[in-house]
Amino acid sequence: MNLHFVKYQGTGNDFILIDNRSGEWDSLSISTIQKLCDRRFGVGADGLIKINSLPGTDFEVDYYNSDGSKSFCGNGARCSVAFAHDLGITANAVSFMAIDGMHEAVKKDGLVFLKMNDVSGIDTTQKEFVLNTGSPHFVHFTENVADFDIVAYGKQIRYSDKYKEEGINVNAIHQLEEHAFEIKTYERGVEDETLSCGTGVTAAALALGEKNKVTGNFEYQVKSQGGELSVKFTRAESKFTNIWLIGPAVAVFKGEVNV
Repeated sequence: MNLHFVKYQGTGNDFILIDNRSGEWDSLSISTIQKLCDRRFGVGADGLIKINSLPGTDFEVDYYNSDGSKSFCGNGARCSVAFAHDLGITANAVSFMAIDGMHEAVKKDGLVFLKMNDVSGIDTTQKEFVLNTGSPHFVHFTENVADFDIVAYGKQIRYSDKYKEEGINVNAIHQLEEHAFEIKTYERGVEDETLSCGTGVTAAALALGEKNKVTGNFEYQVKSQGGELSVKFTRAESKFTNIWLIGPAVAVFKGEVNV
């Protein structure tokens, strides 16, 4: 069967998008997803997303990492919003279901604004923060992101006794100025560095906000390896609400592959 898809990227985090509103690809196997995401023998992507019909929502984001495992993906969700808009499914403002629950999003001025779920209960130590922004994240503060070996460090944390069973994403960040930081991310499910990670950028912004004890409404500009994003949030008594992940989501090419 011929599978039609569109390749999207959000600051270098790339995805295979499939219109599955008819349910035609409900039975797409994990092995096929792995092959499609393979960068040498397939289309190549950090993940694959099926846009499904779901009553009471504009659509469902059915996300798979490149190894076939499931999680929530911030950049993937933003690309899904752009894809749905390009398909004519929705207007600029949408609501959709993902693995971690309902989300709102807005597409405007060439950017996708994605509302994330509230976050509280951040686990902190002297240099590391652990929190869940739809996916679990470990945030490490460093003075030099450019030379930081995120793959070696990420594997060390991700496959440690504490995290090896469920897995965890690992981020290294450095604050550049009051409202800006840079980041590298090792993603579980990809098991490598990705050029950007939406849930990781969000986790890092909240961890930095917690570390700096910011209050009220705040925004960080984020320099990921694949481009710039921003994260807005409101912090009160270590609880984060009104969290928005903002950045571009771009169609790269359309294609057809036999599966």
